[in-house]
Amino acid sequence: MPGGMSMPDETVGTQGWDPDQYSKFAAERAKPFVDLLAMVEPVPGGDVIDLGCGTGELTARLHAHTKAATTIGVDASEAMLAKAHPLAGNGLRFELGDIGRFGAERSFDVVFANASLHWVPDHPRLVGQLAAGLRPGGQLAVQVPANTDHPSHAVAFEVATEAPFLEHMGADPLADAHAVCAPEQYAELLDGIGFSDQHVRLQVYGHHLASTAAVVEWTKGTTLLRFKSLLPPDLFDPFVERYRRRLAEVLGEQAPYFYTFKRILFWARLPGPRSSGE
Repeated sequence: MPGGMSMPDETVGTQGWDPDQYSKFAAERAKPFVDLLAMVEPVPGGDVIDLGCGTGELTARLHAHTKAATTIGVDASEAMLAKAHPLAGNGLRFELGDIGRFGAERSFDVVFANASLHWVPDHPRLVGQLAAGLRPGGQLAVQVPANTDHPSHAVAFEVATEAPFLEHMGADPLADAHAVCAPEQYAELLDGIGFSDQHVRLQVYGHHLASTAAVVEWTKGTTLLRFKSLLPPDLFDPFVERYRRRLAEVLGEQAPYFYTFKRILFWARLPGPRSSGE
């Protein structure tokens, strides 16, 4: 496929996405995107790729901001892309692909990945792989969740180690769940690759939810999909129910609930003048 993308594998988290469930907190999920987008410099006439484009609305904003000639949104979920395709046009298009297999067969002025790379393991390798797909002067912009120590995530991992769920988890089902590096590691990786400019930060986003029960609705749209893809259909609902009860014990019954969510944002630019565009 164009841009070095291939058809997706049946990997954890790539199947079973529900655009409606994910969009329940669209406004809250958009805040980190806006901050990441602000780091990206326009590339008039250039080429941009958005790895993990979801339903495409934010990719359209990326396309407008960068003033690119072409922007490709890539996602492994056909359900998400069904929502995205109507937004295509004027240089914006969407493709089915496995973001973990992005390669250097085609180069871009901006490689953008908002809340998607945490599904891919081995980030030291992955960051180098993304850099290889950039032209001279190209920009890499990434946002990844870093909230695995919050009860919303930690409790799910604990439940996964219990019977009857554990026997379906495979050899190391949570390896990619902990793929995200520390901020300073990303800074070191970017410098080692040869980026001339970089900005790396850890940011806490606060979300006012109706209650602690709403956290379950949040994670059903993302984190819990990891376990849904591994469990037999008849065990996923019991998994969610045990997770719900355990989370209520840890967080208590709060209404409203202030949900803190840590994320790492980083932007970097390769040396050299842009080789495309005007």
